[in-house]
Amino acid sequence: METNCIKSSILIVDDEPYNLKILNELLRTDYSIRVATNGERALEIVMSDNPPDLVLLDVIMPGIDGYEVCQRLKADTNTHDIPVIFITSKTDERDEIRGFETGAVDYVTKPFRPIVVQARVRTHIDLKRKSKLLENQSLRDGLTGVSNRRRFNEYIEIAWNCACRDSSPLSIIIIDIDHFKLYNDTYGHQEGDSCLITVANTLESLIRRKIDLLARYGGEEFCCILPKTESDGACNVALQFQNKIIDLKIPHIASSTHSCVSISQGVATVVPSQDSSPEELIKMADEALYKAKNSGRNRFCTY
Repeated sequence: METNCIKSSILIVDDEPYNLKILNELLRTDYSIRVATNGERALEIVMSDNPPDLVLLDVIMPGIDGYEVCQRLKADTNTHDIPVIFITSKTDERDEIRGFETGAVDYVTKPFRPIVVQARVRTHIDLKRKSKLLENQSLRDGLTGVSNRRRFNEYIEIAWNCACRDSSPLSIIIIDIDHFKLYNDTYGHQEGDSCLITVANTLESLIRRKIDLLARYGGEEFCCILPKTESDGACNVALQFQNKIIDLKIPHIASSTHSCVSISQGVATVVPSQDSSPEELIKMADEALYKAKNSGRNRFCTY
């Protein structure tokens, strides 16, 4: 059972309405339930911007069967860590082995036994939550709490590959706090750390979509990854960043740019292809940042 106000979500995939009804009644009190009646629809839901926390997946369905759905989910870096529990009337050991080989974490057999279904779902939801917590701790910057450079490196590869597959635009923004060394020299490193934390949390608070990522890139630099975002959309985000940081009114008497802490930003957008790499996009944004700094700071420039 969920102990907080946000319920974990479960996708139930079965082509039999009776099975969907039974499982929904068993689980809807403790979880947010979505349903799909075929493998194609299941893949659409799991690979959307709002994937479930766990999938209850019927093995035998018309079209794409459960084994293939599970294989596809485990082969995709965006969905491979979502636990899949197979729903099956098969009890042959070879079928169970095949299911585990495709990546399933457990089995629920028909006819359903309510206590067993609830216990197995709860176990794997809890395991996923604990695993996610540990993963998040290793991918968070120790000072600011936003994503760290390791997470940035992982996610830019994921976003790049997805954009290649979909032929969709990918934008990034590199953000630099103006004259931060002077800020440290003037106010001290403790105040400098406080400034970094405030700027990082403010930038992250402006991230609206689950697919976007704000990470500490290094020192006083941050980077924002914006999948499926054209240049105009990325510029709108950069403008929000710029205005919000100025609105904080953090005094910076040593700055020759502004009386308060400000930021310079470089924005770059590409439609990725297999012939290019994320490093090229990062270099483009870095060059745009350099242009913003040379143009007077407290602004953003595009590549």
